[in-house]
Amino acid sequence: MKTKGIVPRIWRKLKIVLLVLFIAHLVYIIALKWMNPPTTLTMIGSRIGLIGSDKSFKRQWVDYADISANAKLAVMSSEDQLFPDHEGFDYKSIEKAIDESKKGKRRRGASTISQQVAKNVFLWQGGGWFRKGLEVYFTFMIEKIWGKKRILEVYLNVAEMGDGIFGIEAAAQTYYKKKASALNREESAMIAACLPNPITHTVVPAARITVWRQKRILQQMRNLAPDPDIKEMIK
Repeated sequence: MKTKGIVPRIWRKLKIVLLVLFIAHLVYIIALKWMNPPTTLTMIGSRIGLIGSDKSFKRQWVDYADISANAKLAVMSSEDQLFPDHEGFDYKSIEKAIDESKKGKRRRGASTISQQVAKNVFLWQGGGWFRKGLEVYFTFMIEKIWGKKRILEVYLNVAEMGDGIFGIEAAAQTYYKKKASALNREESAMIAACLPNPITHTVVPAARITVWRQKRILQQMRNLAPDPDIKEMIK
């Protein structure tokens, strides 16, 4: 008889724990609409990885208004050209990625900027259906609670843009000895070009793949710049 009562008690306690975790996450998501994320798992991993090396960890938060419009345009051109228009997910790119995966082709992921922010701020790097499921939840929540400009602001401040270099301000000062607000098109495109893999796609010295990507991003920036939604986003 005692055994029969254990399972319901465990289930009740589990439901309480899950409810507390949900409320805690919700409060944290709401708080981050105004409060800057103190750190991320990726940053912690980077700090640990740099121990004993001659490199230092670099990160400096910068407000949205103090980021060059060129930098905002460059990352959207590079990572998510439909960012102002979608609700967190680029379904066409997802379908294409799945289709190409079934054919055995290797393709870069179809993650939007919103999904990358959800992963970088709340989760960990790597794949797996469990993490992907959590990523969908956090993406949905930040789209509804934060809004596009806040998502882009956080992205530009938490993305890794070099070995131990996090955020556009740290990247601008490290690579070009200037503030993020002063970045021109070429510099912004070069930094955005490193985003798929900032360890191998080096900015200084410029890797060949980074230079190649920069040229493509500059072309996309020219194409996207006249779009009214893009103009509103980068103001």
